[in-house]
Amino acid sequence: MAKWLEHTLEMTIFHSRWLLAPFYIGLIGGLILLLVKFAQVFVHMVPNIFSISESEAVLEVLTLVDISLAANLVLMVMFAGYENFVSKINTDGHEDRPDWMGKIDYSGLKLKLLASIVAISAIQLLRAFIDVKDHTDSQLAWLVGIHLTFVVSGVLLALMDRITEGTAKH
Repeated sequence: MAKWLEHTLEMTIFHSRWLLAPFYIGLIGGLILLLVKFAQVFVHMVPNIFSISESEAVLEVLTLVDISLAANLVLMVMFAGYENFVSKINTDGHEDRPDWMGKIDYSGLKLKLLASIVAISAIQLLRAFIDVKDHTDSQLAWLVGIHLTFVVSGVLLALMDRITEGTAKH
């Protein structure tokens, strides 16, 4: 009886990983929303391209890059999270399967996430500096401080992972 109860409990815990699947389906919805926003910015930019200044054009393109980086981030979290925590994605050796898919562990995912956040932060900072007249010195200082916090966090996280790799496995 105790063995049956233990097995049932373990199988319940094991199968509970599927409770994460709706989260990844929600991220697909988030990806669709980012696509809609990307299209909205692009469609707004195209007819105005000859009437806007160079700096405004750069800001619009940086917005597209920013949205693209966020979409890449969502895709990475979906693929790596699903494969690490729910189930392997069977693509039957599809030729378009990304090389990194199935190779990013949780530690690698954390570093890629933080690297993407640093890149997005850098773009936001660049946008603020291009459009500097619309920001106070205090706002710019906060943006730089936040960006540097992300950078330092990324370096420290990478350092912690490096230290962890060097320790003996249990």
